[in-house]
Amino acid sequence: MSAVWRSCERAAACVRALGGPAKWLSRIVGFSMCASMKYSSRGPALIPRMKTKHRVYYIALFSIVLLGLIATGAFQFWPHSIESAAEWSVERRSVHDAPLVRLLANSPIPERGDLSCRMHTCFNVYSCGYNPKNRIKVYIYPLQRYVDELGTPISSTGLSREYNELLSAISDSDFYTDDVSRACLLIPSIDVLNQNSLRVRETAQALAMLPRWDRGTNHLLFNMLPGGPPDYNTALDVPRDKALLAGGGFSTWTYRQGYDVSVPVYSPLSAEVDLPEKQPGPRRYFILSSQTALHREYRAELERLKEENGEAVLLLDKCSNLSQGAMSARKRCYKSQVFDYPQILQESSFCVVLRGARLGQAILSDVLQAGCVPVILADSYILPFSEVLDWKRASVVIPEDKLPEIYTILKSIPHRQVEEMQRQARWFWDAYFSSMKAIGLTTLQIINDRIYPYAARTYEQWNNPPVVKWSSVNSPLFLPLIPPRSPGFTAVVLTYDRIESLFRVITEISKVPSLAKLLVVWNNQNKSPPEDSLWPKINVPLKVVRTKENKLSNRFFPYDEIETEAVLAIDDDIIMLTSDELQFGYEVWREFPDRLVGYPGRLHLWDHEMGKWKYESEWTNEVSMVLTGAAFYHKYFNYLYTYKMPGDIKNWVDAHMNCEDIAMNFLVANITGKAPIKVTPRKKFKCPECTAIDGLSLDQTHMVERSECINKFASVFGTMPLKVVEHRADPVLYKDDFPEKLKSFPNIGSL
Repeated sequence: MSAVWRSCERAAACVRALGGPAKWLSRIVGFSMCASMKYSSRGPALIPRMKTKHRVYYIALFSIVLLGLIATGAFQFWPHSIESAAEWSVERRSVHDAPLVRLLANSPIPERGDLSCRMHTCFNVYSCGYNPKNRIKVYIYPLQRYVDELGTPISSTGLSREYNELLSAISDSDFYTDDVSRACLLIPSIDVLNQNSLRVRETAQALAMLPRWDRGTNHLLFNMLPGGPPDYNTALDVPRDKALLAGGGFSTWTYRQGYDVSVPVYSPLSAEVDLPEKQPGPRRYFILSSQTALHREYRAELERLKEENGEAVLLLDKCSNLSQGAMSARKRCYKSQVFDYPQILQESSFCVVLRGARLGQAILSDVLQAGCVPVILADSYILPFSEVLDWKRASVVIPEDKLPEIYTILKSIPHRQVEEMQRQARWFWDAYFSSMKAIGLTTLQIINDRIYPYAARTYEQWNNPPVVKWSSVNSPLFLPLIPPRSPGFTAVVLTYDRIESLFRVITEISKVPSLAKLLVVWNNQNKSPPEDSLWPKINVPLKVVRTKENKLSNRFFPYDEIETEAVLAIDDDIIMLTSDELQFGYEVWREFPDRLVGYPGRLHLWDHEMGKWKYESEWTNEVSMVLTGAAFYHKYFNYLYTYKMPGDIKNWVDAHMNCEDIAMNFLVANITGKAPIKVTPRKKFKCPECTAIDGLSLDQTHMVERSECINKFASVFGTMPLKVVEHRADPVLYKDDFPEKLKSFPNIGSL
């Protein structure tokens, strides 16, 4: 026994001598052998005894095989990369520590650049490949110091703070990869943001020396200040072969549509100054110009504009009585008056952005941050990120020769539209202009959308501020065939001050089995709702929401309290619907969750004599609308009504206190291309106790406006989306002569 145990120790010692995982492997071998020896000493062996020398041989062989398997697994799954040494890490961002690369005078120079390049001709999309996340991978070359034969650097600034921030942001993003073999896009660590600091020829030679340059294929260069005196070309002068260029001053002559990316000229001043967001609305000045070093012809036109319009126009220039420096950059003057810059921009509705020596101007970023609507006069300028951003929503672009007419043009813009543009301008800055990180990642996202167009961001995602919690809302077009019954529906009751009929409606609705919650929208700002103790006692949660303004559109606001997919919109005077009718309507909606399912049906007709649409409220077999005074619909349409309604329809409804139900019918029909569904045969829905004073619908002008609404909405939509059908949904056995107890919905109202 002692001989075998000594053999165990020798085998374990051999394994330990190998190091690494063998340290714990030796313990396993020693323990298992020891255990087996103890067992054999206590009782008869199950197998014939093996000679000591054979046993040692097998133990050693087993140990070697096991060690080999562990070593193979460790090598196979241990994190490693072929080019991990080239990772863009924090330690490699210091120019002083970067390796030195000397450029020879006869080093190759790339070609000037192919203006005909497009994604399908100069970009290798196959290197991007398919991945489940539909995201390109970006590789950043390791930092190196490039000098010529005499040891002079190719750049006077080395790696600028802005370019370092840009590369750092990319390296921290989901786009980044440290494995060049997986990269779809390659970014040099050669800073070409400002051409003024570059030696053009030597920079081109440095690009050509990159190991995977391949005539610039799939390489991306960032440049914000192109050209130089006296020409100030609108694109980087460095020869760059087929490389993509994210440039800050493109004109229509140098921009390669769908290949290059037009980026903003970053404004360090905007990043350094904390400028709180200002609420949209009228401001002290109507037009403001704050640019310095303007061409004398532009300056003369602006001064003439100031003379004609007086205090409405503020014309600022550089302060001549201040010493040059960082503080003077934050000041602007008008005669002897000194203003803080960029704070003064927030005091104007419109801010002029004129071309300077370069087309791209950093002042555009300052103006957007201030929430001032930029008035851009720079012919042929490709606006930043114009491939995806709708600049009509945030700016006014005017030809340079229209500068004398600028005041008249801007005065013609409605106040409400100006407020929307102010809000959009500030959001553009927050989302896309505020930092080098925002600029860099937006550029990569645009390129990503080109590579994976089927997964690209939509127009709305690029241009709409994320005020809507879309993640919590499902479109009814993508619901299961029939939504589950268990969650039920939320009843939303719009009311003003008809307390008695409101309480009767609440009492009747509370009897519906599928009711999950009842939400009362209190639309009266001059009167408080009843005390909690006075409300009817029901078995589901009852929530009262007080609105800030008396608007009909409040009934379609996407309140957080609405947690169910289904919504029942009902007026506070609809007291005649039975619980069976409401339950049946909900069951019909479950089969058609993308439709409006309601009780009062209406029709639109074409009036040949008048040559326009007419609203018809008489009861007919045909129906093209169901009124939302009593209708089921999916809560998704609340979001669309509030945030996506075309044109000025929502404002028109609130101003006229009419037609919100017609607007919802137009919206749903336009999206789905389907008609609504009328349920049950009930014809009359008038509240018998209500008087003309109580309701809007009893006003004489109300019905006349209904026809105007249809024509107005059809004009805004550009089409007539409403569909006319002869269809009504009734319960099974509704008119059959069967006992009531056999019918699922026996209490259905009559005509």
